[in-house]
Amino acid sequence: MAENALTIALDRYDRHVPLFLNAIPGPGGLRYRALEVGMVPPRRDGIDRHGRMLRDLEFDAAEVSLASYIMAKKRGVPLTGVPIFPRRLFSQNHMFVNRSAGIRTPADLRGRRVGLWAFQVTMSVLAKGDLKSFYGVPWEEIRWITQHPEEIAWIRGDLPVERVPQGRRLTQMLIDGEIDAFIHPHPPADVQQRTDRVARLFPAVRDECARYASARGYFPIMHLIAVKEQRLRQRPALARELMALFEEAKREAYDFYHDPGYALLAFARNDYEQQIGELGPDPWTSGLKANRENLEMFIGYMVDQRLLDAPVPLDRLFDKSVLDT
Repeated sequence: MAENALTIALDRYDRHVPLFLNAIPGPGGLRYRALEVGMVPPRRDGIDRHGRMLRDLEFDAAEVSLASYIMAKKRGVPLTGVPIFPRRLFSQNHMFVNRSAGIRTPADLRGRRVGLWAFQVTMSVLAKGDLKSFYGVPWEEIRWITQHPEEIAWIRGDLPVERVPQGRRLTQMLIDGEIDAFIHPHPPADVQQRTDRVARLFPAVRDECARYASARGYFPIMHLIAVKEQRLRQRPALARELMALFEEAKREAYDFYHDPGYALLAFARNDYEQQIGELGPDPWTSGLKANRENLEMFIGYMVDQRLLDAPVPLDRLFDKSVLDT
């Protein structure tokens, strides 16, 4: 691959496999190099993708946290968004409770100690916002304990947030009952394996996620693709070319599941068919039109949680060439 190829830092999802294999020609002759950069190890090209892009501008383009990108953009970081959303998650699937804490419903979280990766992590913002707007449980009435430093510095004020004691891990604190609940975008193995001590807040979690999707009309966005502004100036068609590139990679990933023997999961094809019934034929849609309500709801969450002082118009977050998508 030529040295001046566009570097794109991505996590290892099935929809990115065709890009890692360089199996898709770049639209318009675009030359690219997909790097496997995650947030937790192991990854072929390292970890700390968000920091390496938002802080160090190490890549030409990268998958980054929606919340941290918005905060960085407000501070003038020379990056621009492309409405490609490679990671989506339901907050309901990432809420865990200690079995002895007596938490049966979201309302039981009032006044409890709940662990987070960090306050401004996209999953944290989504979960706090969903608890307040969808379940009627104000996030202000919960005591938040964070494990990691915030990606983007901001004035926290008198928010009900504290850092985990030095040398302690939130996962072990949850297992031991020192915190009551835990919300995490990458639930660690010890949380998911200790079913004797830990359970999901929602026992029928798939049904609850489907109910949320039906009510809200979307599969919540976690990440978007951010591109260096310099690269967009050099190649005005780049944003649309990236959208075409990712769309083709996604199409190939869907094709994987046409083979019932593709995945390690014995019933992956059956689950794929069930997902179509629950979420529609493509819950991973790119573009602004299909995702405007999702994005505006999330920005409202950020304002309510004091991460932003006012809503940010979407045309300030995305390249002007794709505002009509």
